[in-house]
Amino acid sequence: MSSKTPFLDTAREVMRIEAAALETLANSLDETFRAAIDLLLETKGREIVTGIGKSGHIANKIAATLSSTGTPAQFVHPAEASHGDLGMVTRDDVVLAISNSGEAPELANMIAYARRFDIPLIGITKAPGSALGRQCDVILRLPDLGEACGTGVVPTSSTTMTLAMGDALAVALMKHRAFTAEHFRDFHPGGKLGALLTRVADLMHTGDAIPLVDVDAPMQAALIEISQKGFGVVGVTAANGALAGIITDGDLRRHMSNQLLDLKARDVMTTSPRTIAPDLLAQEAVGIMNGKDGGRSVTCLFVTAQDQTDPPLGLIHIHDCLRVGLG
Repeated sequence: MSSKTPFLDTAREVMRIEAAALETLANSLDETFRAAIDLLLETKGREIVTGIGKSGHIANKIAATLSSTGTPAQFVHPAEASHGDLGMVTRDDVVLAISNSGEAPELANMIAYARRFDIPLIGITKAPGSALGRQCDVILRLPDLGEACGTGVVPTSSTTMTLAMGDALAVALMKHRAFTAEHFRDFHPGGKLGALLTRVADLMHTGDAIPLVDVDAPMQAALIEISQKGFGVVGVTAANGALAGIITDGDLRRHMSNQLLDLKARDVMTTSPRTIAPDLLAQEAVGIMNGKDGGRSVTCLFVTAQDQTDPPLGLIHIHDCLRVGLG
């Protein structure tokens, strides 16, 4: 038997214990959860999330999740709150205090402040009769279960349940407010998630930056446009401004022996070029440029409206996508 087997057995047992704790928590939810949601929806200010120790770390994450899903929230460290940070809490806010035992002394001043100024107080604790529980307007009670560590002293199952309770609050509020991926991107423009939610319209070049010539333009003008705009391509527009074709480096090479400068743009262009709509995800543009639609790989796409008779709206280049982390 491998010497690593006991470690795997321990890991699996921890996960089973915590999964069972989450199942118990889910089955224990009642109308107090709805009451907490109603209280949060009525709040004009922010949700102030607080806790100490491991509960503090969980509280910080819950505040971050709430903030990124449409519920303004802020973590306030209870020790710092006692030294001036209580000034961050207003009468328009609601306090979410987290303590598994409900007896964390560091929370005393935050609790007293909330009661003094009639600030709604929600508690997450396993002990409704505790110092925290007795003061709360709403108690989200955690099942009194053993920790996954086996000794009963390391916060494991309790912190997992607390985190899940915070996620449940955030997602319930998010769904009530019809919070979409678009809203999430507004709050989360950075990182991989922000990149994946980026639209073509967010990255495309517009206005005078778009390389365009008329179908009857001489090839000398087309070459100048390609050189000045720096995308290695020029769009060719019809009389109504619609995109009639494009001229790429490949088109230029194919016509080099045909006295290129004596030709017009219409003689050299490739007709029916691939385009993309501005409201599609930039990740889709990357797929098209990489040839995943069955076409050959290209470095840029012209952006057009659904009505192909309209002038091009912009141009998106593969480098724009790579710059934000797509590719």
